[in-house]
Amino acid sequence: MAGQVPLDPADLPPFILEGEENRTTPLFLNSPHSGDLFPPHFLARSQLARSALRRASDLYVDSLFRPLVAAGLPLMSARLPRSYLDLNREPLELDPRLIAGNLPVDANTRSLRVAGGLGTIPRVIGDQVEIYAGKLPLEEALARIEAHYVPYHLRLHRELARRHRDHGMVLLLDLHSMPSQTLPRPHRNMPDLVIGDRFGSSAAAVLVEQLEHLARCAGFRVERNQPYAGGYITEHYGRPGLGWHAIQIEVNRALYMDEARLEPHDGFAGLSEALCEIVTQLVAEQAFDSRKSALHFSQKAAE
Repeated sequence: MAGQVPLDPADLPPFILEGEENRTTPLFLNSPHSGDLFPPHFLARSQLARSALRRASDLYVDSLFRPLVAAGLPLMSARLPRSYLDLNREPLELDPRLIAGNLPVDANTRSLRVAGGLGTIPRVIGDQVEIYAGKLPLEEALARIEAHYVPYHLRLHRELARRHRDHGMVLLLDLHSMPSQTLPRPHRNMPDLVIGDRFGSSAAAVLVEQLEHLARCAGFRVERNQPYAGGYITEHYGRPGLGWHAIQIEVNRALYMDEARLEPHDGFAGLSEALCEIVTQLVAEQAFDSRKSALHFSQKAAE
């Protein structure tokens, strides 16, 4: 409508949840870093252009896996960008170099992620490029967390708990992307996929092995836990002894997008089809749907 003020992304729900009514399998897809809606107040406060800030996001990862929604799987994805708020961190991984004022007593200011400037409210992107010219008020940081982080994780936990109740187990696939080359070794080519299970602690080995086997059979070069073992989401929700399994999947960006222009290229559709087929095959495994096997997975993980 003419003259209507555009809606601020910060006023929208912090996630898009598709296919949530589909609870016929214990598998749930989550894309916490693919958000690409920038609140105007964030762009005004940042000293970086929107184009630069977008490089911190796992762009288009949700779209790669979205065809699975039509196939009966749920997908939750973030609306807001990772440079604004990182959902794959503890709720209070706060950086005293960024946040002004006395931080909450339960803030984690000493994690390696905070040390690198990559806390819940990131201070830097990329190769230590500062997002802001100065510090943020504590009240603003806490407001972002309360308005966006808390409802995101409350809903994620709710959806996982529902599937665990229905099936006796739940498997979260946490979806991410990675640069095709990584610092400090910029000429080291990354694998196609990295599967992270927190070095065996976030999911039963049989599930991780099934996923890796299917990916290798599809022709992908796969590494496990190197250089990405999984972040807060994988660690927090992965409780295999209780039947909660979480696996992080990192997709090499060069397979589906032009990393300079930040746009999908001709390989996008083929990669999406291949990745969705891997997940479909994982769901189709006979043992995957049985409560007996779910108990077996949990027992094996606890051994």
